[in-house]
Amino acid sequence: MSPSGIPQPLSLVFLLGMGMASERINCPSRCSCQYLEVNCTGQQLQEFPAAIPLDTRQLILVANNVSYLPAVELSFLADLVYLDCRKNLLGDDLDFTFIGVAKLVYLDLSFNNLTQVTFSTFSHLLSLVVLKISDNPNLVAIEKDAFANNTWLRHLDVSRTGLKFLDTSTVRDLPNLRFLGLSDNLWHCNCSFLDFITWMTESNVLFPDADNITCYTPEGLRALKMPAVETQLHFNCLTRLYKQDYIFLCLIGFCIFFAGTMAAWLAGVCAVVYAVHTSKGEEEEDEDDTKSLCAPVSLTVLPPHFFFHWDSGHWQNIHLGGHKRCA
Repeated sequence: MSPSGIPQPLSLVFLLGMGMASERINCPSRCSCQYLEVNCTGQQLQEFPAAIPLDTRQLILVANNVSYLPAVELSFLADLVYLDCRKNLLGDDLDFTFIGVAKLVYLDLSFNNLTQVTFSTFSHLLSLVVLKISDNPNLVAIEKDAFANNTWLRHLDVSRTGLKFLDTSTVRDLPNLRFLGLSDNLWHCNCSFLDFITWMTESNVLFPDADNITCYTPEGLRALKMPAVETQLHFNCLTRLYKQDYIFLCLIGFCIFFAGTMAAWLAGVCAVVYAVHTSKGEEEEDEDDTKSLCAPVSLTVLPPHFFFHWDSGHWQNIHLGGHKRCA
């Protein structure tokens, strides 16, 4: 017995009972609470539960009708590391919702009504390791830098959504990513998606349910597995020319032809101008020379000359008259 006369085991039971009672007092209505955990699964809650203990580390809100997560109430749970909100009615208004739960490591928002993920949606979750946003059929857009601050992200699941395209840099720049769920989406396997498919074949990331990661459009590639369709896309995108490609090549050819014609015309004009200028210069030089040679000079009259020429056995006397020359 203790000095007060109460047996020691009874005092321990009393203290534990008091602790459990205090937990029940602070536990939200229709939720069960254990040490650092609040579980409100399947209680048909319409709103985020009130009076959650501030030291809660794990909050489970699975299978309810919650359509909004209040950022202020969440910010009171500064030690929260695990949040499971599967099978609710959460919409696209989640920007800056998680600004006060920076320690969050696990977040499950699957089976909701998300429509898009922006940079502001998860940018404050610097410690996030697991993110599940699968089974959101209205999720059609994930911004290029949506996970830029989630560098610790290791598990990402975007399966069974309305996604048709995902920028390669969105997942390629996550240094710790090891698991990426992509199955049963409406992937549009066009030339813009070739870079992402190439990254899939070259990365060390594991793709669960890989057999169901297939192309949905275009019709000719439907149901083909995405890594295997890379060869077909390489052929279609890198070797085949389309109508716009031919138009572009024709425009380039016309521009080159026009530029060449103009250059040849300008060269011809320059050559003609140069030839005309040169010929005029030569004519002027010839005129100058003629003037210098044919200027009036004094003439000297030479006396007539005689010489003898032997012809047919006798000498003949030939008379050459005098001639004039320029002095």
